[in-house]
Amino acid sequence: MPANLTPQYKKAEEQYRCAQTPEEELRSLELMLREIPKHKGTDKLQAELKAKISKAKHETEQAKKTGKKGHHGPHIQRQGAGRAILLGGANVGKSQLLARLTRATPEIAPYPFTTREPQPGMMPWEDVMVQLIDTPPITADVFDANVLGLIRGSDLALLTFDAGADDGIDALQAVLDKLNQTKTRLAKESYLDEEDVGLSFTETFLVYNKMDLPGAEELIALLKEFCPLDFREFRISAEHGTGLEELRDAIYKALDVVRVYTKLPTKKEADYDKPFTVKRGGTLLEVAELVHRDMAANFKYARVWGSAMLSPGAQMKGDYVVHDKDVVEIHA
Repeated sequence: MPANLTPQYKKAEEQYRCAQTPEEELRSLELMLREIPKHKGTDKLQAELKAKISKAKHETEQAKKTGKKGHHGPHIQRQGAGRAILLGGANVGKSQLLARLTRATPEIAPYPFTTREPQPGMMPWEDVMVQLIDTPPITADVFDANVLGLIRGSDLALLTFDAGADDGIDALQAVLDKLNQTKTRLAKESYLDEEDVGLSFTETFLVYNKMDLPGAEELIALLKEFCPLDFREFRISAEHGTGLEELRDAIYKALDVVRVYTKLPTKKEADYDKPFTVKRGGTLLEVAELVHRDMAANFKYARVWGSAMLSPGAQMKGDYVVHDKDVVEIHA
């Protein structure tokens, strides 16, 4: 029997994937259990959720006793419209790509393992910012399992391939092998396994770097023959800047968010400098929560201006689905 999981459950599931602490994990799991349709087709999933909730409660209690927050790996606060994480072997050019797409200044050198801990940066796209995180190399011998929490909590992974290295295929395979030994894996789209709530998949782009080097296309052809991957592909040169704008646009669009501008009732113009972003399908109430928790708790209605409005400035309820570049004036 199909599970027929609801949008509300899917939203709670996404929150669970992004959880950075046992407390956040527990809240998301409890919400998933409340929202899951109750029928025979979800019996196994309900049992799995209950087991996960019991484990999360234990971890939360232990964290309180020890005074530790219990982060799942390095804690980097989410910022911007979404998060993409850079993954790959040694010297594939991740740090240079981070430097090109953001204002971050990571150490860039021709020797391996210059990145020793996750390094964030903010990538501009039109009037919003997207968080990118560079990570230490993953090799057959070196793997920092603390990075798994960052991968689970990312909207997108950029799996970087060195198209100028003879051992590039082996290096990429080592990354995949390491992750496939865990419950944090890469896929064409992000989701949780319905048979195992702990098994998480993160949407992935395959980024062919160093396309300016001779033999790059031949090496990619070999990769496709010996290690076929069902990921969306991009050809770039981080050093020379080739293909970066196409990649930048694709990263933002993969987040599947819409921008919403807010306007104070006392002002004629909206604040167009810093839009709020919510997942496509998000509502006015979600926007109000981003503005301020009290604004959402006391929400009465909002006036909305946008392409989908037949009457500009019409009063809408909290369940109104916002569209890209809507202007909203919230009344509480």
